[in-house]
Amino acid sequence: MLVKGLNHLAFITPDMEATIRFYRDLLEMDLISGIGHEGFRHYFFKCGDGAVAFFEYEIAQRMSYGKFHGSPTNRPIGFDHVSFTVASRKELFHLKDKLEAANIEVSDAVDHGTVWSIYFFDPVNNLPLEASWDCVEVSITPAILDSVPMPVAEEGAGPQPGHWPDITTPTPEKEMIARPGNGFGMRDDFVRRGLARLSPELEDVLELHKSSGNITKAAE
Repeated sequence: MLVKGLNHLAFITPDMEATIRFYRDLLEMDLISGIGHEGFRHYFFKCGDGAVAFFEYEIAQRMSYGKFHGSPTNRPIGFDHVSFTVASRKELFHLKDKLEAANIEVSDAVDHGTVWSIYFFDPVNNLPLEASWDCVEVSITPAILDSVPMPVAEEGAGPQPGHWPDITTPTPEKEMIARPGNGFGMRDDFVRRGLARLSPELEDVLELHKSSGNITKAAE
């Protein structure tokens, strides 16, 4: 499997303080990292093995969406909603109770066969959100109920060969370098303060390129 998980979803907020209050203090997602400078912030909240992230900057606007989760639309928006996993039926209703106590509108629980879900909106940024309890464990994939089955889906759950070109010019390992991004300064600062540690692979890369005089590009 090439893609092993969801690293992060990135959204936009005009109000990072209120966003922290909602995602950390109400939804109980740990605030795990962030970077900021004049007129800009990028903060991350823990979500399972991945994260939900927000950009805040001066011209940011609350999302103008106007569509409920899953409802059809002809608008070219390319995004429907985000669903978070909760561990149990009790946790699903505990979250529902927390949202109602905060005067945030939330749907009744809906049984979708394999999951039970509740639906609500991020009150700060107007993002359509769902919380889901996996009430069924799918043991054989792909498990699909479709009145008009798609042959492409029936080929199987795993990648099928022969549909995309093979790699003919792989990147040499010595060229596997990256340019500095917005959060480049986070690493050295976090390591210096004892908040993080380098992965063994990155340590090897930095050592290799330090000896070759190419450390800046390798560390990017």
